[in-house]
Amino acid sequence: MLTVSCLPSLAAKWLVPRLASFQEGHPDIEVRIATTTRLVDFRREEVDLAIRYGKGRWPGLRTDWLMAEKVFPVCSPKLLKGDRPLWRPEDLAHHTLLHVNLYRDEWLLWVTAVGLPASLARGPGLTFDLGLTALQAAIDGLGVALGRTPFVEAEIAAGRLVKPFDLVLPSDAGFYVVAPQASADTPKIAQFRDWLIAAKDK
Repeated sequence: MLTVSCLPSLAAKWLVPRLASFQEGHPDIEVRIATTTRLVDFRREEVDLAIRYGKGRWPGLRTDWLMAEKVFPVCSPKLLKGDRPLWRPEDLAHHTLLHVNLYRDEWLLWVTAVGLPASLARGPGLTFDLGLTALQAAIDGLGVALGRTPFVEAEIAAGRLVKPFDLVLPSDAGFYVVAPQASADTPKIAQFRDWLIAAKDK
């Protein structure tokens, strides 16, 4: 048994769709995915490895870079065809912004980075506990969400979400594969870590 902890959005949109290839190559390892929005405590919880978002500085843990992400608005294609155009960032003023508690200031950072007034990020909106729920709300046409590359690639490819603008902001952090230093090189953890790092390019 190998227990892997990660964000629900990352599990659903990035990790789970790729897991079959790990199972094919390692049929002797049973993978258990534990989703949470908080940092796992390796000393108290039965977790072998985690995928964490941050800047890679967690004392006592081995950290391996997995991938960066870019942040950009996404919405349902039907919002582009409605009576309120959404062709320029300024047009966001006429749409509902979808917020995520975990990234509460992200819209503020995005609008100010592209030169728009901060007040635009504080207008009427909907707030969700999970990014996964906010993305589903965007797919359903309830408003505009901020997409993060690993979470929205499949939805954009399938036509369920679109990027209304070309503006993409790089994140100042990224995803890391982490495990306690004492157990980081045990075979099952090392094999899964190596597979994860290779899977990011597939």
